[in-house]
Amino acid sequence: MKVLLPALMAILLATASYAETLRMAVTTSFYNSGLSEALLPEIKADTGLEVELIVVGTGQALRLGEAGDVDAILVHARAAEDAFLAAGYGTHRREIMYNDFVFVGPSDDPANVANASSAAAALQAIATSQAPFVSRGDDSGTHKKELALWAATDTTPEGAWYRAAGSGMGATLNVASGMNAYTFTDRASWLNFGNKGNLGLLYAGDPALFNQYAFIPVNPGRWPHVRNVLALKLENWLASDKAKTLINAYTINGEKLFTFNAIR
Repeated sequence: MKVLLPALMAILLATASYAETLRMAVTTSFYNSGLSEALLPEIKADTGLEVELIVVGTGQALRLGEAGDVDAILVHARAAEDAFLAAGYGTHRREIMYNDFVFVGPSDDPANVANASSAAAALQAIATSQAPFVSRGDDSGTHKKELALWAATDTTPEGAWYRAAGSGMGATLNVASGMNAYTFTDRASWLNFGNKGNLGLLYAGDPALFNQYAFIPVNPGRWPHVRNVLALKLENWLASDKAKTLINAYTINGEKLFTFNAIR
């Protein structure tokens, strides 16, 4: 018995440690902003939770939730989130914070995007001029928003000028920088992007570019193995005064990246 006790204790400790680890699928735009580096240590200090991030586009994050491969998701595509909930894959949706989408492109702005009257008009101007445009093309929340904006124009984006990168936000920005092309991005990823090259932020401010992030626990009724208690523990922290302070204070070069708006 004395020989077995240390081994038993090791198993119990390992199990306890594992039980306090939560898997959360998050968007590449959230991760690329750098905000997770500010939040995760504080989450662990305050709650004891070790949050393992699975960094993917919103579409893939939702699919991971549908398969029960994560305990919660943090995404930014409202229509897709509502469909996820309606199908019973998530228990509820909690808004946490927001920022906005922006258009970036060559500083000489050959399509005159900076003078567009709306986000849809900015895309129409790029298509009319056939200036190079790089789309994420990855079923992410950013890509879904881009497609929704294209739907408000009279143009189907196709041809040599339109390139679908099929990658996360950072990689897509790198492609756009290398091509000196236009692209559509969330503001946080743009501000935290180091390889801007000749690109600049050209258009923002249309209400259609509002970008809400929401937390959704995966439904334990569908997937009994998911750690719902831990997901709710994390949700309570994300909606707390501590989180509000950290999110609202997070800046890059003096520019605020997110605004907390969780209702407590």
